[in-house]
Amino acid sequence: MDASTEELFDVLIVGAGVVGCALARVLARYALRTGVIDREVDVGEGTSKANSAIVHTGFDAKPGTAEARLVARGSVLWAELAPALHLAYERIGALLVAASPEQVTALDGLRANGLQNGVTGLDVLSREETLRLEPHLSPAACGALSVPGESLIDPFGAAIAQAEVAALNGVQFFLGEEVRAIDRGPAGHIVKTAARRLQTRWLIDAAGLGSDEVAHMLGRREVRVSPRKGEFIVFDKTARRLVHHILLPLPTRISKGVLIAPTVFGNVLLGPTAEDGTDKTDLAVTQDGLRMLLDAGGRMLPDLAAEPIVSTYAGLRAVGDLADYRLEVDPVRRIVLISGIRSTGLTSSPAIAEDVVYRVQEAGLALRPNAAYRPDRPAPSWRPGHLRPCLDGAKVSGAPRYGRIVCLCETVSEGEIVEALHRPVPARTLDGVKKRTWATAGRCQGYFCTAALLAILSREGNAAVGAVTKRGPESEITGGRIIPRERRGA
Repeated sequence: MDASTEELFDVLIVGAGVVGCALARVLARYALRTGVIDREVDVGEGTSKANSAIVHTGFDAKPGTAEARLVARGSVLWAELAPALHLAYERIGALLVAASPEQVTALDGLRANGLQNGVTGLDVLSREETLRLEPHLSPAACGALSVPGESLIDPFGAAIAQAEVAALNGVQFFLGEEVRAIDRGPAGHIVKTAARRLQTRWLIDAAGLGSDEVAHMLGRREVRVSPRKGEFIVFDKTARRLVHHILLPLPTRISKGVLIAPTVFGNVLLGPTAEDGTDKTDLAVTQDGLRMLLDAGGRMLPDLAAEPIVSTYAGLRAVGDLADYRLEVDPVRRIVLISGIRSTGLTSSPAIAEDVVYRVQEAGLALRPNAAYRPDRPAPSWRPGHLRPCLDGAKVSGAPRYGRIVCLCETVSEGEIVEALHRPVPARTLDGVKKRTWATAGRCQGYFCTAALLAILSREGNAAVGAVTKRGPESEITGGRIIPRERRGA
């Protein structure tokens, strides 16, 4: 498309993280022309893909804050949304473990804080009760606060599933396009990238770590966001037998601390660290960080030290200039600023979307129901917690490529990979395939299957290099733009 061409949207969302995708899903319910733009070539590529994959209850949030309210609401919404979105979700509960008699005295206060935030089922456990529930805990454990509502989720699927629902309902995604400038226009705002100009009546800044940069383009120079790096260790699935709940330490002033948690993929996660910095691109894993994690994990769960490590990674949380979320709706300029959402954004994202859409309606955006709206998406052929298609004889008989294993460690078939490349929001990179199928996430970390995966990407035309055009069953990609079929008249 020529860069001088302008398209008119009712709402344009800058940022395709889990918050931006949640907004897209909610706005798709209405007869609006909605767009989402992001510099990355896939959704959920920032903070959204490098977190602890936990849906929190908000028991430890500061009462009265927007964060406390939206985390509590988000926890409820995810339990409702996950089945319709065909999303892996497990309510296994958490234990906030007291490592000393002094910490035991803090448990009652945390319970009271949780009750004030509307979290139910909280119970202070004795040492004996705690060790009965988690026999591999350190004998030094002195008790725990039981938080039964804490849950696990597929953090990649959380963004992808909502984006797919949005795309199937007419929302347009412009991926791999960085916002270069935002000007005032006759309809509201003109958003400029290297490839195009987009006009929009309402602009929503949901750009995560880049939300301050977008705010500055809108004249809000006071908005600031800094990165807080968190490093993680992923243990092999053999470690899963050691952990039955999410194991939390007592939170600190800046962090929830180093936790140990199962994942919906069957691994065990240890992390994160919490290091404030200035470099928004620093995703390096450090020896000091890993050493600190292993020390903390060993103190809480000594047997974890003998388990094999599969992977390590680092993520950056967006720390804002306020002590709370920044959620501002400007009805005069028709802009929404969403900033400083930090590590609880995965949990609160559907509630943030619900809240923001209500507030922009109050500010004058007319919302008429989308008569053709469908709230679900086609179920993927595999999701965590389910059998792989290669074990389904009927499926393999009907489509033999589901019986051809490409990733041996995770038994991912060619059929699953090809499907991921033709979903409503398709994978276009190796990482995108991994997020949708878990290929390359096993013990060999892609050593044996990367070449085969690249060959499939090339064959199917989805490699995110240059201009990519490929028609899939639900959408086509043209230079990073995902166009729902109904918009093409197909």
